[in-house]
Amino acid sequence: MRRNRFVTLLLAVLALVGAALLVPSGTASAAGPCDNASNWTAGTWYPAGTVVRYTDGKYYVAEHDNPGYDPLISTWYWDPYTCQGGGTPGAGKFPVTEAQFQQMFPGRNAFYTYNGLIAALAAYPGFAGTGSDQVRRQEAAAFLANVDHETGGLVHIVEQNTANYPHYCDGNQPYGCPAGQAAYYGRGPLQLSWNFNYKAAGDALGINLLNNPSLVQTDAAVSWKTALWYWNTQRGPGTMTPHDAMVNSRGFGETIRSINGAVECDGRNPAQVQSRVNSYQRFAQMLGTAPGGNLYC
Repeated sequence: MRRNRFVTLLLAVLALVGAALLVPSGTASAAGPCDNASNWTAGTWYPAGTVVRYTDGKYYVAEHDNPGYDPLISTWYWDPYTCQGGGTPGAGKFPVTEAQFQQMFPGRNAFYTYNGLIAALAAYPGFAGTGSDQVRRQEAAAFLANVDHETGGLVHIVEQNTANYPHYCDGNQPYGCPAGQAAYYGRGPLQLSWNFNYKAAGDALGINLLNNPSLVQTDAAVSWKTALWYWNTQRGPGTMTPHDAMVNSRGFGETIRSINGAVECDGRNPAQVQSRVNSYQRFAQMLGTAPGGNLYC
């Protein structure tokens, strides 16, 4: 009788272990920012990207490192954080884990932190949080693939061709170029450039980037936010935003057109297009999703 009970218990344990081993890595069961959120405590050090649960039951993400400032008072340091699905902890979390991010960008510049990206997500909660799980993963992969191409694998913070720097000042704009003629060169994950883009991005994000464009190369959260601003709100030379292209099944090729279509699409530079597509296919595979159709422009 004792032996039978022991065997029964052993079989039950083995079944539980086997079930755990069958859970694939990178699935929705992985803990997300809201799953790991602790209750905010005054005086506790919070690095940028930390998500906390405030006393009102809502979530906030640290946009900048801070020593436990109150999220409702120190709004420069904190942004509201939306856990999609009615605020349920863990629902709608960003579909790229920190481990996957590091795998995608093994040689990245230390400036481009995962926490900086997570902190920036609060500005555009619809990004990689709209549609099915597959669509969310595809959009995350598409965004990061274009980032990979624009920055050489998240290595470059600023545009490398310094000869182009004076060309990004549109003097026809009424506000001109108060930071200097050569101050609006490409910076950040999507290489934000031109004075009018710094003005528009700054206005949308509540940051004076027209007068302080260097913030895009010194503040990781701001840098990621400018890339998300472009991705979610700008059509560029295309007909839709990259976000709309991915959530409306128009394909990765349309994101290329919106970012640099005038230079690369319609046969202008197929090698550059192929480089972006290669990154997208690789990242989609890492995230366990099919890349979908319409990959080229």
